[in-house]
Amino acid sequence: MGNKTYLSIIQMNDSHAYFDIHQEIFWEDGHAVYRPAGGYARIAAITKQIRAENPGRVLFCDCGDTLHGTYPALKTNGEAMIPVLNVLGLDAMTAHWEFAYGPDILKKRAAELDFPMLAINVYDQASNNRIFQPYTIKEVGGLRIGLVGIASNIIDKTMPPSYSEGIKFTLGRDELPDIIEILQSKERTDLIILISHLGFPQDMKLLSEVPGIDICLSGHTHNRLFGPVRQGKTIVIQSGCDGSFLGRLDLEVEDKEIADYRHSLIEVASDVIPDPEADALIQRILAPYSAELSKVVGQTATALNRATTLESTMDNFLLQALLENTGAQLAFSNGWRFGAPIVPGDVTMNDLYNMIPMNPPVSTVELTGKELLEMLEENLERTFSCDPYLQMGGYVKRCLGLTFYFKIENPSGHRIQKLFVGNEEAAPDHIYSAAFVTMQGVPQKYGRNRKDHTDRIIDVLQNYLAKHSPIDAELRGTVVVV
Repeated sequence: MGNKTYLSIIQMNDSHAYFDIHQEIFWEDGHAVYRPAGGYARIAAITKQIRAENPGRVLFCDCGDTLHGTYPALKTNGEAMIPVLNVLGLDAMTAHWEFAYGPDILKKRAAELDFPMLAINVYDQASNNRIFQPYTIKEVGGLRIGLVGIASNIIDKTMPPSYSEGIKFTLGRDELPDIIEILQSKERTDLIILISHLGFPQDMKLLSEVPGIDICLSGHTHNRLFGPVRQGKTIVIQSGCDGSFLGRLDLEVEDKEIADYRHSLIEVASDVIPDPEADALIQRILAPYSAELSKVVGQTATALNRATTLESTMDNFLLQALLENTGAQLAFSNGWRFGAPIVPGDVTMNDLYNMIPMNPPVSTVELTGKELLEMLEENLERTFSCDPYLQMGGYVKRCLGLTFYFKIENPSGHRIQKLFVGNEEAAPDHIYSAAFVTMQGVPQKYGRNRKDHTDRIIDVLQNYLAKHSPIDAELRGTVVVV
């Protein structure tokens, strides 16, 4: 028998640049409850404690959706997050919404990090060269560990073209076996850890097809895995979102094999005392924006969240404001997962920017009933496809002004049983007016007379709050599984 070595792995995923503590939703006692959680200073305190418990034997990895998601992050093209991530002492990360600043800016941000951005599956279109290194080697506690990154692969498929200008994305499925072979044969690694932003279902399928990964740190789909999942010999964890949780995996390694492991999903709770250095840094970063973001712009009677797959209260608020602003029959937005909850009471500018930090213009388009059906069927397939590789969500597209009934289990293009606009069944040749935000709300290939208006969504939300506070945005049963 060989010597046993101990290693602790910390995972952060989908923290969406939530610098400070915020509201989070929890399912307890049979219903939703809300309490404050998160903040990078509390994350710094927790990771410092883990490092003190296991000195020299800790890895801390981030799965992406980190440089984007809040007003200070977007105002600085992600630059405000760089010192925060560096003070956390991460070992590696991969990316998704980081590409929203454009590939050139992301490459600049990555160069400012004290650790590598990893992606085996992102290439320059002209040269076909990778734009980030595929892996890195870490010597930790006497172990030689290979860290491999797979970025989100949907950026050039479902997101605005500026996010992927001059680059292309693959799934990483074809590249991964060669990387594993290099790490095992040439680099002589003891363990291989995959840092992925493909999503939990996608990672599970990938790992069923490609052996050789010891640990998969999964991101993108915001799963709170209270226990690790095994796919073959691979241990898979994912740790919520918005920095409200960290994943911890303690390993006992012997002869390049994981002999034992323990996992905990750690709530970054409000009673964690923030790390003083990180807290002082974050307060300095936030100070220039605090007066603007703390401004109260209305009230809500409804708890606003994006925690539900078919329809959400937060997006009902957004869509109600769109309909009132444009007078359209229908309103659409993407089924985004990001956006910290807003509890009943005051709504601040910070809350609005957390909902939709890009602050896009309001757009309108005309759609036929046939296009409506095709667009919704396409979205359902990208949400519920039997093949995880074809899932490209987000949640179900957010809709208002219509109702549809569908069967999740049906094949692509045949899920919707009935589609109504108002109280009338949608007519294939009838033209309906629709309002939306971003091309993810209504993809470019659908409709005619598409127009971007001068109003931006944050102003529209403010105006709606001014007229209707406290707002009511409860679930309406817009999308129904039958």
